Amino acid sequence: MIEHIADRAFAPAAEAVAASRIPGATLGIVAADGSRATRTTGMAALVPEPEPLTPEHWFDLASVSKVVATTTMILALADEGRLDLDAPLITAIPDLRQYDVAGAPERRLTFRDGLAHRTFFPAVEPIYTYGDDPQRLRVFVLQREWRHGPPVYSDINFILLGIAIERITGQPLSAWSLGDGLSYGPPPGPAVATEFCHWRERVLKGEVHDENASALGGETGHAGLFGTVAGVLDFALGLLDGSGASPAMLEAIRTPFYEHRTCGWERRFEGWSGGDACSAETIGHTGFTGTGLWIDFDRGLAWTLLTNRVHPTRHFDSGIFTLRPATGDALIGAWDKR
Repeated sequence: MIEHIADRAFAPAAEAVAASRIPGATLGIVAADGSRATRTTGMAALVPEPEPLTPEHWFDLASVSKVVATTTMILALADEGRLDLDAPLITAIPDLRQYDVAGAPERRLTFRDGLAHRTFFPAVEPIYTYGDDPQRLRVFVLQREWRHGPPVYSDINFILLGIAIERITGQPLSAWSLGDGLSYGPPPGPAVATEFCHWRERVLKGEVHDENASALGGETGHAGLFGTVAGVLDFALGLLDGSGASPAMLEAIRTPFYEHRTCGWERRFEGWSGGDACSAETIGHTGFTGTGLWIDFDRGLAWTLLTNRVHPTRHFDSGIFTLRPATGDALIGAWDKR
């Protein structure tokens, strides 16, 4: 039955590949009972050498790293009593804006604020243009007086959370065991190509696409994780059946904290990436490279759509912003008719 559902759900992605809007796509579906199906079509790379996409290829998960890795780590540390979600970040990073300990608003931001993007940080900041020493750039992030604005989705929140994890554990993020099929780069298997990077002057393949993540050392709180479709589905199943998260962790990722955001995740809202057909108890997150993961707890169903829509360039209308909800709606439609 799930194989038929996968065929229906994969139709929009297969059409996008056939129309050359994206080079390749993999769809993975998993149900709470463990049944799963995957579909793959297209190319892992077009240049410099053509390479067919297979289910074994590793994708640069981009901002899906935020939920699969960083959010999971932060909530696990909270479970262990090693941090308080409502305590300020300075409990782990005491040197944050250390030259203005009395007045710096960054010093009042909490872990939960960062997880839900309820901060004043800018949406985009080209940190990689400020130097090429990863440690110095991390210090730059900590000591900069950031310009203020209304709360928006900002990578700065998760860069800080990643630094906090490193401070608390005394280890890099890559030391955290996330399971088979999930790894900070370079991945241990064939990698999907992303963009020709004009800064690095090459097509990126097996190295992080995000410029700031690369400049900060390759593994950061906001990006840097690679995954196979099987690895992402294993992670999703752990949330569906409770084997990969405690009750407190599940409550944190499912409960709205700021607008449509929970701790780390987005919860279904009108016009979001997961489509309109999913239940109100659905969470999800996308990645710039063309990745995404959605979990419908009411239906006991999760799906991941992994594409290389930025290959060989981001400066092209891939249609990803309509493909994602079309995939979700096709999947739920087929699921409900089973």
